[in-house]
Amino acid sequence: MLPSRNLIKSALFIIVLGGIFALGYQGVEYNWQWYRIWPYFLSVQGGQIVPGILFKGLVITLKISGLGLVLSLLLGSLSAVARLSPFPVLRIMAWIYVETIRNTPLLIQIFLIYFVISPVLDISAFWSAVWALSLFEGAYASEIIRSGIIGTPKGQIEAALGLGLSKPVIYYKVIIPQMLRTTLPMLAGQSVSLIKDSALVSTISIYDLTMQAQKIVSETFLTFEIWFAVAICYLVITASLSFFIRQLELRMKFGN
Repeated sequence: MLPSRNLIKSALFIIVLGGIFALGYQGVEYNWQWYRIWPYFLSVQGGQIVPGILFKGLVITLKISGLGLVLSLLLGSLSAVARLSPFPVLRIMAWIYVETIRNTPLLIQIFLIYFVISPVLDISAFWSAVWALSLFEGAYASEIIRSGIIGTPKGQIEAALGLGLSKPVIYYKVIIPQMLRTTLPMLAGQSVSLIKDSALVSTISIYDLTMQAQKIVSETFLTFEIWFAVAICYLVITASLSFFIRQLELRMKFGN
């Protein structure tokens, strides 16, 4: 009964919000041209479906976000383990990485990687964007994962050591499953942030969704229509990811 009531409340809120916007725009002299949006996503030419530039930009955004998400989780996990390592050098290096990245703007990091590091290492703009996002989000993921590892009851770790299990097996069988149960919501929020932050890669001339939208707006002046469409695209991506992680969280919680 409760989910139905919440659904009704959400629907009413959306209807009221839509009504407020509709009343507000009555006095605005703007010629809405939503029909011009669709060809920028998909069109039919010669009996074939042809992707538009917004669709191509969406694909680039998904590629950058997907690779960035995987690498950020990998970097975050390695950094978290290094922060808890008995070796001082690893702890110091991980601490420098986390504190440096977390205390500098992502936009500056993108510029540094693209304009300073990539010419030396011959890294493309695409991979510069991927690594910038991965390093940035990985620093935040590192602290989330580290807190989850620290939160594992010491008694369980000691019991696993008493059974003769090696440290890698203890991490795999004991620590990681419990860490995921407690940190999955926070990691989900960080993953959503990564997708939204990917819009900044347009500043280094990567034709992602945001860059393509800027190009279309400058050519057609369909400002409201294009940016509303782009916002909906980001909303669909992040909402889908949040739903997937929520289902994974419930499955881990109830064990089915």
